[in-house]
Formats: sequence, C-alpha cells, structure tokens
Amino acid sequence: MKKISLLLLLLLVACKAVGPDYKRAEPNLPATFAEADTISSAADDVLKKWWQQYQDEKLNELVELSLKNNTNIQLAVARIEEADASMREVGASLFPEVNLSADAKRNRVTELGAFPTFGSPTRNDFSFGLNTSYELDFWGKIRRAKESATANALATRDAKETVELSLIGLVASNYLQLRGLDAQIAVTNDNQVSSKEALSLNQRRLAGGVASALEVSQAEVSVSNLEAQLIELNRLRALSLHQLAVLTGVLDLKLEALDIRTLPLPPTPPAGLPSALLENRPDIRQAEQALIAENAQIGIAKAALYPSISLTGSFGGESLELSDILKAGARIWTLGLGLDLPIFDSGRRESRVEQATARQKQALAQYQTAIQNAFREVNDALITRRLNAEREQALIQSEASAKKALTVAENRYKSGYSAYLEVLDAQRVHNDASLAVVQAKQASFLATVELFKVLAGDWRGDVPAATQP
Repeated sequence: MKKISLLLLLLLVACKAVGPDYKRAEPNLPATFAEADTISSAADDVLKKWWQQYQDEKLNELVELSLKNNTNIQLAVARIEEADASMREVGASLFPEVNLSADAKRNRVTELGAFPTFGSPTRNDFSFGLNTSYELDFWGKIRRAKESATANALATRDAKETVELSLIGLVASNYLQLRGLDAQIAVTNDNQVSSKEALSLNQRRLAGGVASALEVSQAEVSVSNLEAQLIELNRLRALSLHQLAVLTGVLDLKLEALDIRTLPLPPTPPAGLPSALLENRPDIRQAEQALIAENAQIGIAKAALYPSISLTGSFGGESLELSDILKAGARIWTLGLGLDLPIFDSGRRESRVEQATARQKQALAQYQTAIQNAFREVNDALITRRLNAEREQALIQSEASAKKALTVAENRYKSGYSAYLEVLDAQRVHNDASLAVVQAKQASFLATVELFKVLAGDWRGDVPAATQP
C-alpha cells in the first residue's frame, strides 16, 4: 500500500500542468520618453515618499492622515484580505481533507418480516470514523487554480498601491491648489489696499476741487470689484478645504493661510528617462497580474477535458453497544479510487477553453493598453511641467512690466497729464498679471504632482522584476 501511494505521489509530481505557461509580453515602446529633458537638472533620486519633496510638514501630515483614515484605502485592504483567504482556500486543495464523523441510532425492526428477528427488535447502532478524500492533480487543475488565485491576490495589492497613489495625488493637488488660492488672496488684498489708497486720494482731490465725482466713482468701482474677487477666492478656498477634509477623514479640518510662493519646487527628472520606469506603476503591475490569472484559467479549463481521479478512504468503528466501539472486532475501513472521465458533453468543456482563451486575449489587450496610456501620460506630464515653467517665467516678466506701467500711470495722473481712467486700466492689467503669476506658479506645482503620480513617485533606474506566482 505504501509503495502504491509513493508511486502515485511521484507520478503526480512528474505530471506537468496542462495549459500555457505565462510568458511576459514585451511592450513595443521607445527606449526613452519623447518629452524627457535632454539636459539633466535633477537632484538626488526621488524617494517613494515623493510628497516630502515639497518640504511642507502640514502636507506630510495630511497625507499620513489620508492613508490612515480614507475609506477607499480601507476598502482596498479588505479586498486584499479577501483575495488572500481565497488563495489559501485554493492552496488547501493540494492536500487531503480529513473529517471526523460519528453517529448514534436507536431503531426497531419488524417482528413480522420475511426474516426472523433474533433478540429484541429494538436495538442501538453506534459508529464513528475518519474520512478522507483527495483529488490527484494529474493535469495541474489545482496548481493552475492556485496560480490564478495568487495572481489575483497580488493584483489586489497593486490595486491598493494604485488607490494610495491616486489618493496622495489628490491630497497634494488639493493642498497646493489651496495654497495657490492663499497666494491669490494675498495678492488681491495687496491690490485692494492700493485701490483703497487711490480711492482715498481721489476723495481728497474731490474735496480740494482737483478731481471729479466721476473719478471717485471709478475708484469705488475698482475697490468693489476687488472685494467681489476676494469673496470668490475665499469661496474656492473653502471648497478645497472641504475636499481635503473628506480625503483625510478629518471633517472639521482647519488650515492656516500659507503662500504657495514660499514652497520650493521639487527636483526635476533626469535626462533620458527610460520607458522601463513604467513597470514601477502599480496599475501596470495590476494589469499584468490580471493577465497571469486569466492565462492560468486556460489550464484549468483544459484540465477539465481529462479524467478526474480521486482517492477516498475511511477508518473507524461500528457496534451495537457504545462500550464495544473501540474493540478490534468493531473496526471498519474502506479505501476507494474514483475516476470521472468526460465522454460526451456536446462541446461544453471545449467551449470553456475557448472562453478562457478569449478572456486571456482581452486581458493581454488591456495590459498593452494600460502601458500605452501610461506612456502617453508620462509624456503629457513631462511637457506640461516644462512648458508651465517657461510660461511662469514669461508671466513674471509681464507682471514686472505691468507694475512699471501702473507706476507711470499713477504719476501721470497725479501730475495732471492723464485721466484717472488710465490709472484704472493700468490697475486692472497689473491685478490680472499678478494673479496670473500666482496661478502659473500653482500650475507648475500641480504639474510636478502629476509627474510624480504617473511615474509612481519614482524615477530611479532600478526597475523591479515582474512579480509572478
């Protein structure tokens, strides 16, 4: 008996699982990103905690709170736990299942039947036994199922990383947007102070008979417009704060004002970023694990075309008296070998193989699409970051020119060479230019967040190998 069991075990180990083994598809991508800088100006390698590059303790605190409290993270963790449990369940099928059964009966047999009754017609029947069953995985069905379950479990971990990356990106973007609004509010306050000073000057000039009531009214309109602009900016700030409160799980979140212009821009990526960095992205790894899982499903479907062989056995005791159940004479045992061979099913099993193959093709297409979209997103982020920086420099020059024009217009008005309408026009241009500079600074920061996000927070060259079950 031991020799037979050993032979079956060796035969099982020697059997190769049916179905295709997973072979990684090499994406047809250029070696580097088209929009990567040709001259490197990068600092040290960026760490995985990329948000710390903004050197803002409040942002670091908000990110940690979001990772701790956000319900999407909690949902992703629960899905990981479910996938792990499913993987363990499938893995358990590789080992025999042993159950304990026990039974106690009291029954009465007929005294008027065809066979005579010896002794009392009422009797007891006690039994117990250890039962086992084990399906021999000749064709690798269970091994392929474990391969698929393992890939799904790994995919849930990658999905959690994707959620974390998106969440951190949202927190950083909303925080920087809020700081940008703080800067716009500060600029508008400064412009409003200048407008109120101009209004006060015109009121004094009107009292002295130098200015007209029209000029005073024009100055009042300028002050009121800036007040309305300030109210709108405060509304937008409140909305950004509310969004941060939801993301972090701190619904009564309060943040003091902080000008975005005081924050340092993070380092820029080095020249010639390799496209292989896309493998750092968790959504790409998740798509690949989904492909691995579907590839294993083909083997499961093909294994169903072959016979299923199972071993069953039981050992226990049965007696009329409970006190005799452990005696040698009460022992009972069985050993069985089962075979389930499909003969005719009208092509049902073959169609399942075709379905699994089609799903594997879909997963492959989705994997390739994910890589192509990721490549585009990195190029978009690179060009946006670079051109936003150039745009910011152009707007800084524009603001400086608008400031000079405003000074000239105010001096001309005070000297009586021009009407106050010229000053109002110069104030409007300067206000728009100063706000545009702040908005460009905010856009530059948001572009860096997007670049960090599409590169999964890391532009180092140590690309991890593919994770396979």
